[in-house]
Amino acid sequence: MLYADAMSATLPPPPGPRPQLPVELLDTLPSGFDPVADEPCLRADAARNRARLLEAAARLVAEHGAAGVTMEAVAAAAQVGKGTVFRRFGDRTGLLMALMDHSEKKFQAALLSGPPPLGPGAPPAERLRAFGLAMLSRAGEELELQLAAEPAPERRYTVPARRFHRAHVALLLRQAAPDADSELLAHTLLSFLDPALIHHLTVQCGQPLERLERAWTDLVARTTGTAPPE
Repeated sequence: MLYADAMSATLPPPPGPRPQLPVELLDTLPSGFDPVADEPCLRADAARNRARLLEAAARLVAEHGAAGVTMEAVAAAAQVGKGTVFRRFGDRTGLLMALMDHSEKKFQAALLSGPPPLGPGAPPAERLRAFGLAMLSRAGEELELQLAAEPAPERRYTVPARRFHRAHVALLLRQAAPDADSELLAHTLLSFLDPALIHHLTVQCGQPLERLERAWTDLVARTTGTAPPE
């Protein structure tokens, strides 16, 4: 299952006019997928129940890591029967993928229609800086989950979520550094945010996440020729 293929609607649509997505980002999404819309095929009560289960699973990941996410544990945390969890997600793999999709959907909604600087309205270098810091923050909260959901090597750069991230970064680079090779440079910048590298640096090498955040801020400043924030 691809990250974006099974994204469910667990968030209400943001207030105000719906965002107009750049063509570059639209082309990365599966046909008919809307990252800020409610899932049309789920009843309101079913969507609420699914959101409740996913939030319970997210708490378990934060407290115990991905290994602590079992169907039984999620049922207990959400105060529902175990059969409810199995009916909704099928098995533990389905639950983990749905949880990853849930996180990615919220992140894409923030990119497309959230407040600046992560969302629209800030200069492109500021948005690029905010994107990386948000990705590092996500890794800090759900690194084990990201590693568990890591796609096979032959699909690593083609799953919808990564195509979306790459298109978003390339778009910001074209605006902030028009003379750069935005497509290849987007790959370079995103490699800094790879979950496996973050795991190596923070867990295996003991580097604090704050050091990675400072390095990302410096990298964006050097890449775009802008001054880092004071």
